Amino acid sequence: MQTGSSYRSLRLIGALLIATCLSAGCSDNDNVELDTRAGSNSTGASGENGSSSGGDTVDTSELDTRCDEAVYPSAEWTACEAENYARVLEAPAEELASPAFLARLTTQSQANFLDYVARGTADPSWLLAASPALVNLLDTLEVQDLDANALDDLFAAAQDDPSQVLSVSANSPLTPLCAAWALPCVGDPFRYPDVAGADGDAFYTQQAQVEPVVFYDRGCARLSGRVWRPAGAGDNARLPGIVIDNGSLQASETLYWWAAQLLVRNGYVVMTFDPRGQGRSDMQTPGGEQGSNANISVFWTGLVDAIDFFRSTPTTPYPHNQSCAGSYPTHVADSNPFFASIDANRLGIAGHSAGAAGVSVVQGYDTPASGPWPGQLDASNPVDVVVAWDDLTQPGGETENTNGGTNPDANVPDFGARVPALDMVSEYGLTPTPFTEPPDAEAHKIAYDAWRAADLPVYTITIGGSSHYEWSLLPAFPATSWCPAIKDGACDDTNGWGNIMAQHYTLAWFDRWLKQPGEPGYATADTRLLDDDGPHGRVKMSFRYHSARSFPTRAGADVNCEDIRAGCDAS
Repeated sequence: MQTGSSYRSLRLIGALLIATCLSAGCSDNDNVELDTRAGSNSTGASGENGSSSGGDTVDTSELDTRCDEAVYPSAEWTACEAENYARVLEAPAEELASPAFLARLTTQSQANFLDYVARGTADPSWLLAASPALVNLLDTLEVQDLDANALDDLFAAAQDDPSQVLSVSANSPLTPLCAAWALPCVGDPFRYPDVAGADGDAFYTQQAQVEPVVFYDRGCARLSGRVWRPAGAGDNARLPGIVIDNGSLQASETLYWWAAQLLVRNGYVVMTFDPRGQGRSDMQTPGGEQGSNANISVFWTGLVDAIDFFRSTPTTPYPHNQSCAGSYPTHVADSNPFFASIDANRLGIAGHSAGAAGVSVVQGYDTPASGPWPGQLDASNPVDVVVAWDDLTQPGGETENTNGGTNPDANVPDFGARVPALDMVSEYGLTPTPFTEPPDAEAHKIAYDAWRAADLPVYTITIGGSSHYEWSLLPAFPATSWCPAIKDGACDDTNGWGNIMAQHYTLAWFDRWLKQPGEPGYATADTRLLDDDGPHGRVKMSFRYHSARSFPTRAGADVNCEDIRAGCDAS
């Protein structure tokens, strides 16, 4: 969740990036390999079909425990903290040092803004307000001469329901934040269809089918999103599905396309979308009900609506489009265009920040604590597994923070721990600040302990040296390395740190609980989750906070470890 002067900071960061590019005279054709972290001992993703790059370059045969064992207070402890904290500055340093990255970001930012303007020109109802009554009047004029009685009927309807006169979306280039997908809201600028590269045109033309969609939430705000499936999947493919829930404020769906591409490459049908008050969705409902941080509940109520849309079909169409019909003249999709490729019995959800709270709540509906599943298309909760990126909320509303305490949130409804959960946590949080004394090493295991108490599979990982932005790829925001080099028209994250680690565990966790025999990732999921000495294992885990796991392997072995970095007994 992001607060305060977010928009002002966002504009300043974007202006700095683009000004740097313009002053350097960089061109979008400067697409050359540039490794700004030469000599790094980190590595690319491992798995079935990971990101556009990969490799195992970290030597983890002997884990360096110097900082784990450093005594506080001491010069060694302070030096370890300075070295660890420096990681959150890696990503912005790489980006500012790369003319090719800055050129691509500038070009995509401009293209996204023009696309936003074009949408508003084609459908003016996306900007500020619309008049359903006027639309009705114009539609009537197209088919018949409007007589006095028809006009009287329109006026009477407006008097009975003033919302028929004016639907106020409150949308503008500045609202919601990131509405234009410009400046840092571009995300990874190489993951767009018009980019010549592995994550650009090659992905969209050879590896995936991606369909933009618009649908109404339960309050009749329009939600903008897209559904993704592997190229050639076709109808009756019966693949597992994943719905991704954004973080709040400067967190449009574009920031999570890294996850959509990763999952599509590995045999999933995926949905990304902007919740109400976010990105290219409506700022508010026609009646003025807010979204985003002003109404944080949209991150779970909107997720339930998105799940309903994802699971809709032509024979069971999405219900809120019917109840909200006529709110705006915008065309909405009656159902998921890729419905026939989805196995309705296999559904995972992932969310970041406010979206992590959202997925925590939604997985826990249909339990004694929560009451019945609130969706419209399923009699019971269809969610089978959850991944929370910074971070999982425990029943009762408590979540970890970087100061070793808890953040009780009175707005979170009652829910229960219900399905296997992966909890990925940042070390330095939303506004990274170095530690001046050792934190409570167990502080990031609050939700983990709740899942264990419920006897459910759970895995918690704190990424060493990480910030809140490891999962939302905002250029120039503090994060560990995610684009250390540009190669073949894409960010080569072989030597990246936090995000590629997130890719590794996110994919392995979903594969463990959703894949079936014979499908890619099924046979290797446990091995990847237990690869403690691999390139994304203990070497990248925090030495300040304990990472832990408790789950059964497919072979039936219970793997329990309360401090993975310290070493686990073979199970």
